[in-house]
Amino acid sequence: MNRFDGSYVLVGFDGSPASERALRWAVDEARLRRLPLTVCHAWQWSYPVPPSGPEAMETARKMAQHVLDKGVFIAREVSPRTRTQGRLVAGPAPAMLVNQSKNASLALIGTYGEGAFAGSSAIQLPAYAHCPVIVVRCVADRGRPVVVGVDGSAASDAALAFGFEEAALRGQRLRAVFGCWEPEAIASAEMGMITDPEELRVMAAGRLERTVSPWREKYPYVDAETALAMRTPRHALLEAAAGAALLVLGGRGLGGVAGLRLGAVGSAMLQHAPCSVAIVRPWI
Repeated sequence: MNRFDGSYVLVGFDGSPASERALRWAVDEARLRRLPLTVCHAWQWSYPVPPSGPEAMETARKMAQHVLDKGVFIAREVSPRTRTQGRLVAGPAPAMLVNQSKNASLALIGTYGEGAFAGSSAIQLPAYAHCPVIVVRCVADRGRPVVVGVDGSAASDAALAFGFEEAALRGQRLRAVFGCWEPEAIASAEMGMITDPEELRVMAAGRLERTVSPWREKYPYVDAETALAMRTPRHALLEAAAGAALLVLGGRGLGGVAGLRLGAVGSAMLQHAPCSVAIVRPWI
């Protein structure tokens, strides 16, 4: 069963422009989902020399508290009715955010490569979080669709569940994209000896429609379409992401390597997709 029933929306905030974009998106998510918002700032002594004493550590802690207070102030200013709390934690940002995600419904963080909460956090949090994660790259645009990567795996089914919910909450269109050129995109039992691209296309199209159909029935008011691309999943999703408000992916699809928490396609999209990316792993 997918665990979308956590107690709050979590967002990492470090005062950078990237984290402020994530904060504003998180405020909107909390308001739409009618959940409280937790703004989290992780701090640690980050200088090459050890602190001269407890006074130095306390000064660093107060500076961190100031950053956190700024984030809480912004959130409350944007949505005064949303219950918002700040949480200051000591330790490395990636590990602290993963720990804080245990009771969260959704976690958000700024985009890869900006701010203290980005970089390794933007890769580790989606890979290890206990809830879906949105890595926010830009301001949400409701005029653009939510794009979901589909391959028929349990992970992509979890992504469809999240994508349809997100589209329904925001009144956006949804586009389910299946890049089927790689052999892993069709289960080996079905693939057999298929070498004809047209036969592969027909089989993949049927799989795509069967996968999306239950979610169309559950969310009949969401304007949903499917798109089959005879390209690798990576190329198909990058192309679709160019016109998307949000790209939603399962943590690891049919082509994933056992033991990896985040698949190659998901990692590539986190680093190269031009839109915000949500990573959703199936919880049983």
